[in-house]
Amino acid sequence: MVTLHTDGHAEFRFYRPNAARVFLSGDFNDWRSDQLDMIRQDDGYWVLRMPLSAGDYQFRYVADGQWYTDFSAFGVEPGRFGLNSIVRIPPLTPLKIAA
Repeated sequence: MVTLHTDGHAEFRFYRPNAARVFLSGDFNDWRSDQLDMIRQDDGYWVLRMPLSAGDYQFRYVADGQWYTDFSAFGVEPGRFGLNSIVRIPPLTPLKIAA
């Protein structure tokens, strides 16, 4: 699951209560499967919040060496090794200051 925040951050949440280690991997980090460590929460979710520029990105979760697709993201697209999840980051809307 991905939640977009108004400050330009995306929060990735993945439920895997018995995993020892979970990473986020995608085209935003050249699909490195050992770089973006997710943080275990007490409720069994793993969370990572990160800034992303406006655009569409493909990603997957890597839990204990196994790759997982997030079907609750913004969609999926076929990738080289299976279905990749999509996160869509809209452009930030500038604040309007009343005169």
